[in-house]
Amino acid sequence: MYDVIILGAGASGLFLADFLKKKKVLIIEHNPTYGAKIKISGGGKCNITNKIISFQNYYPKSEFVKKALLKADNKTLLKWINSKGLKVKELKKNQYFFNSSLELLKVLKPKCDVVYNAEILEVSDDFRVLTAKGEFKAKNIVVALGGKSFKKLGASEKGYEIAKNFSHTIKPLKPALVGLTLQLEEGWFKKLSGVSVFCDVYVGEKKFKENVLFSHRGITGPAILNASLYWERGNITIDFLAGRRVEKFLKNPNKQIISQLPLPKSFLREFLNSQNIQDKKIKYLSSLEKEKLKLLNAYKFAPAGTFGFERAEITKGGVSVDEVDEFMHSKLKKGLYFIGEVLDVSGELGGYNFQWAFSSAFCASLSL
Repeated sequence: MYDVIILGAGASGLFLADFLKKKKVLIIEHNPTYGAKIKISGGGKCNITNKIISFQNYYPKSEFVKKALLKADNKTLLKWINSKGLKVKELKKNQYFFNSSLELLKVLKPKCDVVYNAEILEVSDDFRVLTAKGEFKAKNIVVALGGKSFKKLGASEKGYEIAKNFSHTIKPLKPALVGLTLQLEEGWFKKLSGVSVFCDVYVGEKKFKENVLFSHRGITGPAILNASLYWERGNITIDFLAGRRVEKFLKNPNKQIISQLPLPKSFLREFLNSQNIQDKKIKYLSSLEKEKLKLLNAYKFAPAGTFGFERAEITKGGVSVDEVDEFMHSKLKKGLYFIGEVLDVSGELGGYNFQWAFSSAFCASLSL
């Protein structure tokens, strides 16, 4: 009999195991090793957290996340990192990385009992966990099985299935932090495959000032990945000039349009072509053409969809937080906990999802 069985050896499960050293803990993992997603994250450097952390960096925005961050925020995580003799550095604006994700994996190596290659078949009402490697019993069960993105790394819907079996509500599952596919009207985007533009991207009340990358499949890059977290249906607006007004660059009447606008020439050619405008001297632009050029400051388009779960960094949706208390404890079943991505909490790019893995695990540890 274990005090705690943690289902899943991803970031949240490993953090929790580290917090529960005085308990008799078992981790059950269906992969042959632990931390598969940690290893590849952040280009192998693991973007662990952000200098600026708020519940407003999570979707959906909720008091549940706010309370969790009050218990364990970025300062708590950085203090934990220091206690392990690890160092992080700010490689991108406000984003903390390790030199290698292997550094984090080394300190998160489980010190408790672990069963690998163990497919979870059933979790009974009395917390017997039946696996392909045998049956295990515990006083408490923690579901830390992540989302359904990255199937090649072993992701599955098992965590949601377990939650449903205990009568928990699952909010609709959708790919997030993912590229967006296009309607026919934006076909010109695909001709720009490989081109990157620094933009302001607006979706709902959110604004992301980052690169947009065009690809043969659609549109991606950091600004679009973040926008995908908040996009459900309808328009996304892009300011390709990132706040600089197009009129500012149309003051020299004897210069060609393309030579005056501070954007990649390949992008400008395709944009002008999409608007039926020839590259010419600014003085020859008609009033209608000048109006069309203003689209560079507010180009609205409705994505057709996303690149799907296989290309998504995370899954949005999951176990409803209305049925989980501030210690990640189920309100419907005593002794059952949910942490990490399996919950209906999704963070933006920039270390917010690792922060959530840590924060939710920390909160659960306070109860366990």
